Amino acid sequence: MALLGGYPVWWLLGVADVSWIIFAIVMGLYLALRGGVRAPRGFLLWVLFLVWVALSATQLRSFGDFTLFGYRAVHYLAATILFLYIYNARREISDRLVAGSAFALWLTTIVGGFLGMILPAAVYRSPLSFVLPDALLGNDLVNRMVIRRFAQYDPDAWVPLAPRPSAPYLYTNNWGNAYSLLLPLVLIYLFETRGTKRFRWALLTVPLSLIPAIATMNRGMFIGIGIVVVYIAVRYLMQGKVIVAVAALVGIIAAVVVFTLTPLQAQLEERSESGTNDSRVSVYEETLNDVAQSPLLGMGAPRANPNPKLPPVGSHGQFWIVMHSHGIPAVVFFLGWFGSTFIRGLRRKDFAGIAGGSAILVSLVQFTFYGFVPVGMGLLMVACALVLRGPVPDSRTVVATQRSR
Repeated sequence: MALLGGYPVWWLLGVADVSWIIFAIVMGLYLALRGGVRAPRGFLLWVLFLVWVALSATQLRSFGDFTLFGYRAVHYLAATILFLYIYNARREISDRLVAGSAFALWLTTIVGGFLGMILPAAVYRSPLSFVLPDALLGNDLVNRMVIRRFAQYDPDAWVPLAPRPSAPYLYTNNWGNAYSLLLPLVLIYLFETRGTKRFRWALLTVPLSLIPAIATMNRGMFIGIGIVVVYIAVRYLMQGKVIVAVAALVGIIAAVVVFTLTPLQAQLEERSESGTNDSRVSVYEETLNDVAQSPLLGMGAPRANPNPKLPPVGSHGQFWIVMHSHGIPAVVFFLGWFGSTFIRGLRRKDFAGIAGGSAILVSLVQFTFYGFVPVGMGLLMVACALVLRGPVPDSRTVVATQRSR
């Protein structure tokens, strides 16, 4: 609750992107004190991925590479602890509590999106930015962590693009990735609070969130939303529950109408023609060339692109990051863990299990074009923990059972 619900505080302090690490340390201490930590079947794949990441450190060549490698590696460990924490706390931390914490981050995401729309050129200097040495502030990643932008906007960019909301995250793609993964958790929260006053106002945030979501012009996010809706509809249709499937179908039709009758379609087409697709293809080609030179352990970290106007080689997608930085075996273990988790989730027939599975499916698609560290990786591991730990009895059902006894 402190990690996700307190995200605005961590953002204001300038530690939002490392808060996952800070709270993972606390969770790890709790797990150590409790003892008897369990892991699900298939978790060995994730452990092997972590081992391979460690081995790939032998490929690092500069201090900058070590910094970037360490940043990602520590976040992988933090996501691991977060997963084990929720997975082992089935009785203490209910689905509703997990989803409610995610809903708090959802509200922060919506507010940040509106701030990015209203104040696209605004910059906020956190207290941490005034105490860090200039050497660290000179690092682009550190600079963006402690000096926050409300929107991704560069009037001097070689491809002029309209401002796109990014707060409370570093980049607009992080916003779209977080939105896609938060949506299934928010749906779980709505399901858990149905029939209460809290449900009514929480439901209103979904259509409200579409305003900044559309403003991001984030194509990958729209794909993620579609996957969530279609997957939940198909799973419920397979169970003979037509009402949910019909509701999802109505939502899809409404989305198509909005997409067709508003400038959204033209704006997305304009963005597609702006050169972003060509730059991605160029980065992917360079990535494959590097992997061919070191297929076993990768390059340790992304490298500068020969074209200074293009993103680093080995970036623009978690799949490409893992393969380029850590080698082909690492990406096999990485995809194997999440793929096997999704397959095991197909056994779940309750709403939390189905919605959590939709988040994993979204990730398997978005791995190809989104980086997931830090927020996406943390939220994905939360979804995996909810799916693999099995259905948690509704608190109302438990109370009723106890009273009957």
